[in-house]
Amino acid sequence: MLEELRITGLGVIEDTTLSLTAGMNVITGETGAGKTMVVTGLGLLFGGRADAGRVRSDPGRAVVEGRLRLAEPAATTVGTRVSDAGGEPDEDGSLLLSRTVTVEGRSRAHVGGRSMPVSMLGEIGEQVLAVHGQSDQLRLLRPAEQRAALDRFAGGEHEKLLAALREAYTGWRRVSDDLADRRRNARERSQEADLLRLGLDEITRADPQPGEDADLKAEAQRLEHAEGLRTAAQTAQQCLAGDADPTDETPDVTTLLGLARRTLEAQSGVDPALGELSARLEEAATLVGDVSAELSGYLASLDADPARLQTVYERRAVLRGLTRKYADDVDGVVEWAERARARLSELDTSDDLLEELERERQRLADEVAEMAARVTASRREAAGRFADQVTVELAGLAMPHARIEVAVLPRPAGRSDPTLRVDGIEVGVSADGADEVELRLLAHPGAPALPLQRGASGGELSRVMLAIEVVFAGSGGPPTLVFDEVDAGVGGQAAVEIGRRLSRLARTHQVLVVTHLPQVAAFADRHLVVAKDTGGAVTTSGVRVVEDTERARELARMLAGLPDSDLGIAHAEELLAVAARERRL
Repeated sequence: MLEELRITGLGVIEDTTLSLTAGMNVITGETGAGKTMVVTGLGLLFGGRADAGRVRSDPGRAVVEGRLRLAEPAATTVGTRVSDAGGEPDEDGSLLLSRTVTVEGRSRAHVGGRSMPVSMLGEIGEQVLAVHGQSDQLRLLRPAEQRAALDRFAGGEHEKLLAALREAYTGWRRVSDDLADRRRNARERSQEADLLRLGLDEITRADPQPGEDADLKAEAQRLEHAEGLRTAAQTAQQCLAGDADPTDETPDVTTLLGLARRTLEAQSGVDPALGELSARLEEAATLVGDVSAELSGYLASLDADPARLQTVYERRAVLRGLTRKYADDVDGVVEWAERARARLSELDTSDDLLEELERERQRLADEVAEMAARVTASRREAAGRFADQVTVELAGLAMPHARIEVAVLPRPAGRSDPTLRVDGIEVGVSADGADEVELRLLAHPGAPALPLQRGASGGELSRVMLAIEVVFAGSGGPPTLVFDEVDAGVGGQAAVEIGRRLSRLARTHQVLVVTHLPQVAAFADRHLVVAKDTGGAVTTSGVRVVEDTERARELARMLAGLPDSDLGIAHAEELLAVAARERRL
């Protein structure tokens, strides 16, 4: 659950802290006081899109901070993800989240004391929070959203079926597109393949090896300067090892080092420092000996053969011909050849390959059709259960005679989606199957079953949305639910029933409700009021908890706009008493 939320510099909110409880938290206030900024702050904290236009110019940045206490199974999922990213929970086990947005639009996020990508907040939000507002009601009118709602309700096995369908559909479309492209562009593919084969034949005959051009360049340089290299190596070797003319009495380096070492060693007993220097001269003598041996090997490897030099020249000329056509160096030529071989396999338009692709396309099409039929059957089975459960919830929301139907219909062929025969019917198929899902409302007995977008008023749609969310909550989902004025267009007994239903939902979830209805606010375990302050040069808002008499005055204001009316306060107290009795049931 979200224990605490602090908002700074966002819209009309200068700096305020909301202390939240585990049950039902209600946020009320005058229109324009800043209730929407609380929901906006929640959205930012959990990875929502940042709007720099909502940031106050002073101090020039908006900061939203939250303290989250996780329970299973979210604790394991979120905790592992945060730990892998380097974050740590606080000492009391809670997780601190932070989001900063500047007036320039820059955004930063922190999780568990570490800077994180904003997407990390989004990942956490998916696990712990679900926000429902009037925009969600509008989304529920879209067929795709209604299908997604049914799929979500259907559960884990259905999701596995959908995943298998999507995988098969992706393979089918990939093979189908490949086959169509090979048939449509056969001539162009054949021409491109001929050019690639010519290049590959030339490269294959030359057989260039990686790094060969650099090796030949170095070898040519050695062969061209062989005499100079030989003279230099011989002179150095003779100076080191004493292989010069025997009549030459000039001492070599090895002899001089040996003399120096022995001289120092003879006096090491008098001064140990000379012994240390003697040991270092011995190391130097060993190094000189190694260099001398390597010079001998170098001299033996020198080749001044003119025929070899000519061969190197000719090979370099062949490689330069390749690099002029295919790449900057021989390594690039080798890579070009590898890419050309891979491309040739893609360009193949032979009858054998086309027949093989056609067989694979048909096999995958049959698999997609079979999977789509299974998904349809799963949806129809879930549709009945979903409709029954939502209908039961509507009865508890002052719609006792209303009924929800969920129609799973075959998607008509001939639209933008490809078509297949599923269960003997030609239908349009997508990665989500071959179905169109439509939620229908029967408002009262004898009324026709009409699609939600035609048969539901604003108040009815609010209650349908709440009923669906209650059904979802019973099968798991995020532990914290936020409802932003989803009771718009509702009043009277229906408003009381919404408050009662939200209160029951709060027994298993943390619920945050932004509302204008006193009938809903009366059911809160904690009542927070957003109040506007216009006393200064700049209008600001803050949030405070109201209890007892102060809470009754706030409900009186919501009832009649008169917080000090004795009759309004008496009505509010009666409403609070009714709600308290209902919560005890």
